[in-house]
Amino acid sequence: MLIGQSAAAGMVVDLSVEGEVRGYAPEIEQTAYRVVQEALTNVHKHAAGAKTYVRLAHRVAEIAMQVENEPPPEVGSASSARLPSGGNGLVGMRERVVALGGVFVSGPTEAGGFRVSAVIPAG
Repeated sequence: MLIGQSAAAGMVVDLSVEGEVRGYAPEIEQTAYRVVQEALTNVHKHAAGAKTYVRLAHRVAEIAMQVENEPPPEVGSASSARLPSGGNGLVGMRERVVALGGVFVSGPTEAGGFRVSAVIPAG
């Protein structure tokens, strides 16, 4: 599981899951997994040590995921939490989600962290 791997790499990750976990079409499951994986990788690379929240919501017609990190703990490194807007990982995530009819949003938070959110139709 991604959360366990992230914790093993020294990340502090808080996972919350809403709704009943169920199976999705393979391309939906793969895209959801890749969005969370890429977002966690970005936190590890750009905001090492920052507390990170992963939220999954299984809804009737969609699956939603959000990965949000706080600013990294090092003083003066908050700017490093801001990823370049044209990052290949972010572009790839957006393309995958949009190809499935979903919505993808990413950007810095007011608190100085970064947030990646995606909603993918379940069917």
